Amino acid sequence: MLKKGLTVLSITTLAALAAACNGGEKVDNTKPQGTTPAPTAQGDANKPKPEFKALLQYGRFDPNNEVVAKLLNEKTGYKVTYDMLPVENPDDKLNLLMANKEKYAFMLLSAPQYSKLAASGALEPIDELVNKYGTNMKNVISQNSWNGAKLNGKIFGIPQTGSGTVVNTALIVRQDWMDELGLKPPTTRDELYNVMKTLKEKKNVMALSGGKSPLVPEILPTFGLTMVQSTATTGWQDVNGKLVNAVENPNMRKYLEFMKKLYTEKLIDQEWSLNQANKVIENFTSGKAAIISNGYFNAPTVQNALLKNTPNAKIASLPYLKGDDGKVQVMGTAGISYYVGIPKWAENKEEIIKYLDLKLDKEIHKEATIGKEGVHHKVENGNYFPILPIFNDQYNNASTFLTGVDEKNYPIYWQARVRKDPILTDAFNKNQEAAKGNVVVDPLAFAPPLEAIGKYNQKLQKLMEDTFLKFITGSEPLENYDKFLAQWKAEGGDEMTKSANEWYAANKK
Repeated sequence: MLKKGLTVLSITTLAALAAACNGGEKVDNTKPQGTTPAPTAQGDANKPKPEFKALLQYGRFDPNNEVVAKLLNEKTGYKVTYDMLPVENPDDKLNLLMANKEKYAFMLLSAPQYSKLAASGALEPIDELVNKYGTNMKNVISQNSWNGAKLNGKIFGIPQTGSGTVVNTALIVRQDWMDELGLKPPTTRDELYNVMKTLKEKKNVMALSGGKSPLVPEILPTFGLTMVQSTATTGWQDVNGKLVNAVENPNMRKYLEFMKKLYTEKLIDQEWSLNQANKVIENFTSGKAAIISNGYFNAPTVQNALLKNTPNAKIASLPYLKGDDGKVQVMGTAGISYYVGIPKWAENKEEIIKYLDLKLDKEIHKEATIGKEGVHHKVENGNYFPILPIFNDQYNNASTFLTGVDEKNYPIYWQARVRKDPILTDAFNKNQEAAKGNVVVDPLAFAPPLEAIGKYNQKLQKLMEDTFLKFITGSEPLENYDKFLAQWKAEGGDEMTKSANEWYAANKK
């Protein structure tokens, strides 16, 4: 899904770091981007096509050995080889590669990477190239998305969206304990509190485990706080036509008061500020916690581990809770995940755009995404289902090779990926069904990378999380909230708000 990185790049000359750690991924920087003839696409049999080298985000596999990589070479007639950024310090490695002007034809970039490279002059403006050679991409990528790739009026990369608007998380509970105690699913925050209190007292467990972030995405909306945490533009809300960050919403204090109450009464994990995601799951599957916020993508892991420890255990998703106004709001993810940029010094730029456009040919795009019908997937009543195990064996990493998507059809194709496992499928479907009609998305989901947000967001996100955890655990009094807010504004919050509103005023419908 959708994940925009938050690291701020500094594009500097880093030749002294040529031996920098590459995170275990071997990067071949010796092979030039040449003009060796490659297999040719149908209808262009006599014209040799250049070979390309591409840079991808990190993955725990060799992209050059993937079925999809070989398929794309065959179907397009262009031979492409791939490097990946390392898992550790990827931006340092990217800085080094750009300083050395490595011969990449195109690169898959996070929003901050895209913004910083474009601002430094490292990326080629592609407006004219797309207009001339990008027939497919102009047809399948929305104007909304193209607008989200514009920096200072020019487009420096192809915007890549994902699976559409999706609700990732829900509170899951030990349903066998709920049944044992005769508890009904809560529908409001007060009802949730009462359920948590009963579970703690009767089962002698922590009612809710969590960690890392002080923000619980299923509780926040009950205070009218819709913070979409998976994007770089976290926390912006439309209030009477203007964007306000959630930290400036008076209800944020009420949320923190509620969470502090839960902590003080030991209804939530007393080690919340220390827990990583795996520890939260372990607390639930080992029987130490009754409730956690869980992503549908973790459902198989959680259920299988729980049943291994407690074979008769049952899991259920709790309803999304009503807010104080009686309405349900659920946070969904949407928007641009990555940008595909072409280095300024790349050769054969016209051919690069032709290749990227050919990848969005309807049949090539579909097969590269979910394989051949009858071999890798099947269609039932217009829905796509994977054929296992071959789909997992050959297409598990297919999304790595996306360089833009058919925004109308890809979300339909993509659902084959959540039908790989019945537990995963069930969790995904339940989240979407329970949230239907009540999903809220980030108002900046399709905004381009905004300079002020790219500059300050990561630092202010950490300030917020660290301070909020102190408020919740009582190590800092909540009376200091105004002091925190003043610091947040002074250290970049006001500039982010100004930048967000300038874009929003010019682009809101």
